[in-house]
Amino acid sequence: MKNEQNTTERIQYLVSQLNEASKSYYQFDKEIMSNFEYDALYDELLELEAKTGIVLANSPTQKVGYEIVSELEKETHESPMLSLDKTKDREALREWLKDKEGLLSWKLDGLTVVLTYREGKLVKAVTRGNGEIGEVITNNAKTFVNLPMQIPFQGELILRGEAVISYSEFEKINESISDAEAKYKNPRNLCSGSVRQLNSEITSKRSVRFFAFSLVQAKGNELSNEMEDRFEWLSSLGFEVVEYKKVTRDNILEEIQYFADKIEGYDIPSDGLVLTYNDIAYGVSLGRTAKFPRNAMAFKWADEIASTHLLEIDWSPSRTGLINPVAVFEPVELEGTTVSRASLHNVSILEELELGIGDEITVYKANMIIPQVSENKTRSKGDLIAKKCPACGGETQVKEENGVKLLYCVNPLCMAKKSKRFEHFVSRNAMNIEGFSGATIDKFIDAGFLNHLSDVFELSKYREEIVQMEGFGEKSYKKLMESIEAARHTSLDRFIYSLGILNIGLSNAKMICRAFHQDYDKLIHATKEELMEIEGIGEVIAQFFVDFMETKESRDEMQEVYSYLFFEEEEEREETLKDQIFVITGSLNHFSNRDELKEILEKKGGKVTGSVSAKTTYLINNDITSNSSKNKKAKELGIPILTEEAVLKLLEGEV
Repeated sequence: MKNEQNTTERIQYLVSQLNEASKSYYQFDKEIMSNFEYDALYDELLELEAKTGIVLANSPTQKVGYEIVSELEKETHESPMLSLDKTKDREALREWLKDKEGLLSWKLDGLTVVLTYREGKLVKAVTRGNGEIGEVITNNAKTFVNLPMQIPFQGELILRGEAVISYSEFEKINESISDAEAKYKNPRNLCSGSVRQLNSEITSKRSVRFFAFSLVQAKGNELSNEMEDRFEWLSSLGFEVVEYKKVTRDNILEEIQYFADKIEGYDIPSDGLVLTYNDIAYGVSLGRTAKFPRNAMAFKWADEIASTHLLEIDWSPSRTGLINPVAVFEPVELEGTTVSRASLHNVSILEELELGIGDEITVYKANMIIPQVSENKTRSKGDLIAKKCPACGGETQVKEENGVKLLYCVNPLCMAKKSKRFEHFVSRNAMNIEGFSGATIDKFIDAGFLNHLSDVFELSKYREEIVQMEGFGEKSYKKLMESIEAARHTSLDRFIYSLGILNIGLSNAKMICRAFHQDYDKLIHATKEELMEIEGIGEVIAQFFVDFMETKESRDEMQEVYSYLFFEEEEEREETLKDQIFVITGSLNHFSNRDELKEILEKKGGKVTGSVSAKTTYLINNDITSNSSKNKKAKELGIPILTEEAVLKLLEGEV
């Protein structure tokens, strides 16, 4: 009886842990356990449910997808979108296929979307949601960079596919974010957040791509019974389909290896493969279980796992005080590379693994790419949470946010926080002060020249000390002073952005300043409700802004900086480019950078997006003959490509 009770308690524990992990990952983009650990607990739960016959109503084995938490319109799917049964055993996949013919394709790691076309036009796009109810994202889908807006088929077409963001695009977006904890954790989370935006302009800047993997129906067209024929037909309509290989039991192992060899350099996120019967009628005849269809099987990579020993936990501080744990271990070879570090993401994962120095741990590369700690074999449970901030030596504090424990430095004068704040303050899109490298800022902080943001404008007091510093001299000092003086003449939106208010980027700062007609006094006293009335400003951003303005320390420092500045009066906007949409690519000659050109176009009422679509008015590229993807897309859609010379004429009203 006691063993049965223990088993039941274990089932309850597993259900609770897995549901909490899913909620954290899908709703809040936070990881409280690794994929490896999740899969292990999930498999254990399946085994216990089969053994005992006990299946709880809220078991993750009975549910699929994320819970819907956004304000997007909801829609019920005509038929439930089930997840796939899975295996990591190559021979098991071969046995499942038996003597049938199948298609083996990538299992892409993004967000599943259902598209509906009527009379050749996209009329609806809905996310998978929880498998039964999805979110309507039609306007956002129209910004997917490779999605055809018009197709030659005039009947009703319904297809499914995966919206994804490539690793290269993911890295490019993260590089543009200076704040460490504001960076996205992985392409899947970035894609999910991008596709489910309330503002489609944000989606358009993320270079989301769509890969079709299933044709649901095509009214008015006699469909082939073969999956491969349907893929080829979708390709002929202009859709990109997932890469696939036709397989039998004789060549399937060889083709699995083809994908395994390719994944390390594959730019599209994938967490495995999918094997589907090529004979569609046969697959349908097999029916389904409560959760899985029987016509397809998912294959997840059997991760290469290596044993090693934990040497230390490296705590990495950031601008807002969040300190992230990184496991440092004896170097091991994984997937052809040497690995010695793996992010643990947060305190919750550190505690769950019960890590201690010297513990024997196993590590792997998630999806054969990202180093992760999978298991702690010795579990000595050392006291590894940093009591002092590694940057300033100040006190640290563990805080719980959305069920996840995070470590923060609570010292307001923390060197790491201070240094990162100054880097942001002087950056190009903020105060735009040249001559301030990270090393220079650290030197000035160490020397006691910089404590508050306003101290930047008082550096002339330390002229003699600065010119004597290594790497400095009279000439460098003079240039720095000239740049600081020039920075005092700025715009209100740059000033607001420079303060480093959480989630307030330059675009948001511009929207807020325009909404309050550049009135500083009204802006600093704005209410949450007033801010939420601004198109593109949601509840979360509004709350961050109000919290900042209501914090005495923040307001005092803001007022000090404000006293040194002269604000340019915003020129009356000549909306000569109103409703015109531009895409900028390639190098520039007449403009110092894309941000400068973007600002000029926006002042004229134009919009600048990141990808070419049917809505684009002009593509700006000095190399008109280039075979770049943007040029090709523009030519296909008949969109004019302008050089900078042509843009200058357009700005003068000559085009």
